[in-house]
Amino acid sequence: MTQDKNKEAPLGAQALFRGLAVIDAVSQGADSLAAIGSVIGCTRSTTHRLVAALVQADYLRSEAQGYRLGPRLIELGYKARAEMPLIKLARPHLQRLADLTQDTIHLGVRESGDVLYIDKLASTRGLEMRSRIGLRMPLALTGIGKSLMLDLPATEWRKLYDEGLQRRAGQSGLREEFTPWHEYHTQMAEYAAGGFSFDLEENELGVRCVAAPVRDAGGEIVAALSVASAIPYMPESRLEELRPLVIRCAAHVSAELGWRGR
Repeated sequence: MTQDKNKEAPLGAQALFRGLAVIDAVSQGADSLAAIGSVIGCTRSTTHRLVAALVQADYLRSEAQGYRLGPRLIELGYKARAEMPLIKLARPHLQRLADLTQDTIHLGVRESGDVLYIDKLASTRGLEMRSRIGLRMPLALTGIGKSLMLDLPATEWRKLYDEGLQRRAGQSGLREEFTPWHEYHTQMAEYAAGGFSFDLEENELGVRCVAAPVRDAGGEIVAALSVASAIPYMPESRLEELRPLVIRCAAHVSAELGWRGR
């Protein structure tokens, strides 16, 4: 939430928008009054008043290490997640896929240029990934994100690709070299034609996944699901073996949403 949007809002709503901006800033890692004030564009005194009110209401908590999201947000987050019909409809199908593969299963939706993970079933192999419910990652860097991009024009692919590379710069745990655009474009065209996508360690070093889009009654891509595992359990041959299973699972979830396509 930007300072400009706060200024454009009615006077009675400016404090609300600023409070929401504080919460967003803390969620992105701002943990001091100075850092929060810098993000939201407010003076120290104004920032202090906003933060103090949010702490009092349990939306934030104050710790020795700085400010953190509070228990009230955790409560609301679980309620919001429980009210998402997509999760309830998809969960039985995701569970069957998890039982069959023994790998990590993800369900995600698009939030602007990100994929937002809204459900995760952990692998029974004892592997742990950095993904978690509520995590956002650039669309273009993840298998599940690529599936959310399949119906977009190539110009939008390029835009999201460039944005992903910019955000990727400086992150650890990733391959030093990323797929050049011309190869990425070729891959995306193949994925779009086949109704699936792969993540070949672009998102997390040593982890691969196969994903497929979920469509609503009108045929629009509204979500995507994936099967992910470490390379020893996910050679390229297994990616290919899992592809029809993942596509079929996505089709079953799509049918729950009223989709009647192929």
